[in-house]
Amino acid sequence: MSLSQTAEGALSSAGDILQRIRELAVQSANSTNSSSDRQALQNEVTQLTTELDRISTTTQFNGQNLLDGTFTSSVFQVGANANQTITLTSANFRTTAYGLNRLSGVAAAVDSNGGATTVDGTDLTLNGYLGSATAAVAASDSAKTIAEAVNAKSATTGITASARTEIDVSFTASSAYSVDIVSNNSSAITLAFSTGTNDANGLSAAINAFNDQSAKTGVTAKLNTAGTGLTITNESGANISLDNNSVAAGVVTVDATAVAGGAANAAVVTGQVTFDSQRSFNVLGGATDGVTNSATAVAGTLNAVSSLDVTDFDKSTKALAIVDAALAAINGQRAKFGSLQSRFETTITSLQISSENLSASRSRIRDADFASETAALTRGQILQQAGTAMLAQANALPNNVLSLLRG
Repeated sequence: MSLSQTAEGALSSAGDILQRIRELAVQSANSTNSSSDRQALQNEVTQLTTELDRISTTTQFNGQNLLDGTFTSSVFQVGANANQTITLTSANFRTTAYGLNRLSGVAAAVDSNGGATTVDGTDLTLNGYLGSATAAVAASDSAKTIAEAVNAKSATTGITASARTEIDVSFTASSAYSVDIVSNNSSAITLAFSTGTNDANGLSAAINAFNDQSAKTGVTAKLNTAGTGLTITNESGANISLDNNSVAAGVVTVDATAVAGGAANAAVVTGQVTFDSQRSFNVLGGATDGVTNSATAVAGTLNAVSSLDVTDFDKSTKALAIVDAALAAINGQRAKFGSLQSRFETTITSLQISSENLSASRSRIRDADFASETAALTRGQILQQAGTAMLAQANALPNNVLSLLRG
């Protein structure tokens, strides 16, 4: 019990450290931070991560390390006979050994014909640490729908999924546009705007046009990394359909797919599905399923706690997912230690009762029955006294006869 309490106490401290790292990641995800601010936050994350590893390598009981992977399965003798044991299982909590197992699916893309989505309807076989299940996928499903199908099986598999649709869009400079957009909305919404030069100033009207309708469409826009176009995003993973109705010569280029003005040929963007689990897993789809694009099972990759980085927005967002998975692993192990302590307490109580009963049984066999022995002693004393009295009377008779003869 003391051993499990020692290990559980160390994991409690590790959980507190991870909570602090999570706070730092949330803080770093805000755009109010400069690069130097984020570097300062990263410095604390680095120190805290180092402390996490130190805890895992120095937590000991009777000279044995408990959390570095060397004490993963240990047997405790709890009975007088062979194989009356309890087994304790632990895990490796070095910062390089646990975290988030992630599999990123096929990136958001547009089919070459500018209209059809790339999902072919191959079902996904999910093999997680809790078990296996199949997520049904229909042809042309959105990443959002696929993620929902995976999450419906998460209680069986231990695998969760998230979806995100993000792609770059560019426009012919100095053109007027009328673009129909469909995403979260069921009916097309027309965006009207004009572009200037392909920079922040020339594209501001286009950015505003997308963002003004984001409450209805679920699609937001920002200047892309190169500063020459837009990055449009649907955080839920719904498909994004863009139809260029412009009568002018303006061309909308979605990723590498050009949609000319007046073509009435929508570019449909399929999002990306990301699979996560706190332990190892794999997903089996099809060679051209549009989700994993692999005819063989694809395993998740470990993003270890040691890789935590909060130096920019995307890395901070990823750090949140890693910390959440790490906390789940630690809380799960703490629950095991707690249940083991409860089991030991029950075992101790049971052994004490057995010991008392066995001692009582032994005493019944070996110890004297005082009531019976006292009765036997009394009987013996009575018989002895009766025999003595009879002997005395018997000795007295010859003396009586002699006294008569003398007289």
